[in-house]
This record gives sequence, C-alpha cells and structure tokens, in this order.
Amino acid sequence: MPQPSPAPAEKEMSTLRAITHPAVIVGALGYFVDIYDLTLFSIVRTQSLRDLGYSGEQLADIGLFLLNIQMVGMLVGGIVFGVIGDRVGRVALLFSSILLYSLANLANGFVQSVEAYAVLRFLAGLGLAGELGGCVTLVSEVLPKSKRGYGTATIATIGVLGAVFGEQVARHVGWRSAFFIGGGMGLALLALRVSVVESGLFNTLRARENPAAPDAAPHSTAARPAIRRGDFLALFRTRPRFLRFARCILIGLPTWFVVGILATLAPEFGRALGLTGEVTAGRAVSSVYLGLCAGDLASGFLSQWLGTRKKIVLAFILFTAAAIAAYLLNTGGDPARFYATCMALGFGVGYWAVFATIAAEHFGTNLRATVATTVPNFVRASLIPITLAFQFAKPSLGAITAAAVVGAGCVLISLWALHGLEETHGRDMDYVET
Repeated sequence: MPQPSPAPAEKEMSTLRAITHPAVIVGALGYFVDIYDLTLFSIVRTQSLRDLGYSGEQLADIGLFLLNIQMVGMLVGGIVFGVIGDRVGRVALLFSSILLYSLANLANGFVQSVEAYAVLRFLAGLGLAGELGGCVTLVSEVLPKSKRGYGTATIATIGVLGAVFGEQVARHVGWRSAFFIGGGMGLALLALRVSVVESGLFNTLRARENPAAPDAAPHSTAARPAIRRGDFLALFRTRPRFLRFARCILIGLPTWFVVGILATLAPEFGRALGLTGEVTAGRAVSSVYLGLCAGDLASGFLSQWLGTRKKIVLAFILFTAAAIAAYLLNTGGDPARFYATCMALGFGVGYWAVFATIAAEHFGTNLRATVATTVPNFVRASLIPITLAFQFAKPSLGAITAAAVVGAGCVLISLWALHGLEETHGRDMDYVET
C-alpha cells in the first residue's frame, strides 16, 4: 500500500479536549439520530405492519423485505455519499445525507401501504448511509493520531444510545409519531452542523489540485501526478487494494448478523426457544444497543491504551461467538435472561467504532471518505445475503440451527479477514492513494 508522507509535528491535545472537539460532539449527536432512525423500523416492525393489516408469518417475511430494501438504500448511499465526501467535502457529505434521511423519516410517518413503506425505507437508507463514514473520516483527520481513537469511540458510544431512545419513544408515542420525532431531530441537527469546519487534510489535498487556490504551495503542482478524489472504481483496480477494501468490510459481518437477525427477529427466536414469557423486538434491540454502547466505549479506549486495533477486534469477535452460542442455547429461560444475553451480544459487536476507524486508517486522503462511508454500509447491506441464507436454511434446519450455521459462517469469515489486515494504530493520515 502507499506509504504515508512525513506528517507535520502533531499538536498536543488532551484526551478531554479531543472528545469535546466540535467535530466529535456534533458527530456523536448526528450518529445518535442516525442510529435512532436506523433501528426504528426494527423496533416498530410488528406494530406498524399490524396497523397496515398484516399478521402471522407476514410480520417476519414483509419485515425482512422492508429491512433489506433499507439496506439496499444504504449500499447505494454508501457509494454516493462516499464519493461526495472525497470530491466535494466531508461537511457537504454530512449536510446532504442528514437532510435526505430526515425528510424520508418524516414522510414515513404518513405511509398507508407496504409499497410506500418500501420506497421511504430505501430513501431513508440512502441518506443514513453517509452519517457514520462522514463523521469518522472528519474526526480521523482533524484529531491527532494519538487521540483519534478516543474521538471515534465517543461518537459510537453516544450514537448507539439512539436505539435505546428509539425504543422508549416508540413505546410511549406510537410508531408514526416515532418517525416524525426522528425526522425532526435530524432537521434540528442541521443547525449544529454550521459549527463544524472542513478537514484540513482535505483542504490541503484540494489545494494541491488547484494552483490558483490562495493556500496552494508554490511547488505543489511541479511534476506531481494527477490525484483522483472519490474514485470508487479505484478500489477494484489492483488486487492488494481490493483485498484491503474487502477485508475491512468482512470483519464487520457479525455485527449485522446480531442486529439484523438475532435482535430484529427476537420474538420469533423467543418462541422457538420456548421462553417462559413474551419477548419484544423493541426490548431486544434496545438491550443489544445498550451492550453496544459499553462495547464501543471499551473497545475504543482499550485500542488506544494498548496501542492495537487488531487484537481488540479479535477479542471482541471471539466474545461475540460465545454470546451467539449462549443466545441460541437459552432454551426454556425467562425473558430477563434473554435480554441479558442480548446485551452481551451487543457488547461483543461493540467493536464498531474500532472497525470504522480501521477502514479510515487503511486508505489515503483521496479515497478515505469513500471507503469510510462504503465499508459500514456494505456491512449493513451484507444483511441481505445473511437473511437470504437464514431463510434458505430455516425450513430444513429450523430457526435455531439455521441461525447457528449462518452466525458461525459470519464469525469465521470475519476472523479470516482480520488476519490479513495490517495494524493501523498510530498511522499518519496525510497520504494519498496513487
């Protein structure tokens, strides 16, 4: 991979100052709204589809269809907003994505048919795709390398609480009002975005390409090869770069197996396990994200203290494997123990902040936003083949065994991908992909 150019002396910055940087605070609030909207459908799936006239197996089948439509939107949006982030700017990425998903969620509160529901989940997914990658890219570039892990951990830790808030809102105000509240919070965030300035690394790169720019160095264009910003296809032009990109995606597979299958379909798994009481998707999703909050905080800070990203991700993936086994073997238990297991699952997949940071650190400034935005959304979109595999295996194996097989596959693939990645802790970010 391209070697980083020598970086300027790193500015001294305390940990407290790093985690209270405007980009971190606004990013954390933005990700809070992002997660609220992202998980809201999983929380209100049963209630909203019943109100639209569906019941029985339709609640799971149509629910997975709508969830997959949202993930297709995120897959497309990851590419679109990633390119915007590298070509136009990190701040432009954040403004445009939050505006789109806020308007889509406001409209979602008015749906009267599954067809309208599907269109709006696609548009919401399209907009939601830009938030995390844009925040991680911006924070990774504005904070010194010794502190950026604290910044991304803070964003993820506060952000995942949006799912807990969403469960409480949906419980008290109903699903239509919950969508209205999500859209309203997103629009309110646009005012806060004004306080966030563009990444200095991005501005420097743009100045190199524009000799007329006032801050361009006099020698910046001399014998310098053309730099292509936001070239998504560049990720596929060389085998090493493609493998880097693919491995960054694959290490995240267990996260959306847990959220998209085990948490979203918790009522169905509760019945299959013969639990002694009723299980709700809202409580399960909320429990998983409470665990995620603790996991993101722990993984992010441990990766900084111990000076390693890879070993932390390895430990959390192995913990996730153990939690998946505990979830699927919880036969005849009570809902309280089931929700505790969901929380353990969330803690296990709480390496999300470190995973997103690894992706940003593996690529140069001219492709960083494209990668940091597409990688999380390709992981989210991996829920489509994961759910298809689960639905294919379920009739012959049953829900529990099918989930065990698919979950084991996700864990093994993620371990293979992690093994082939470089350690990126402390890497300078001032370099480009050529």
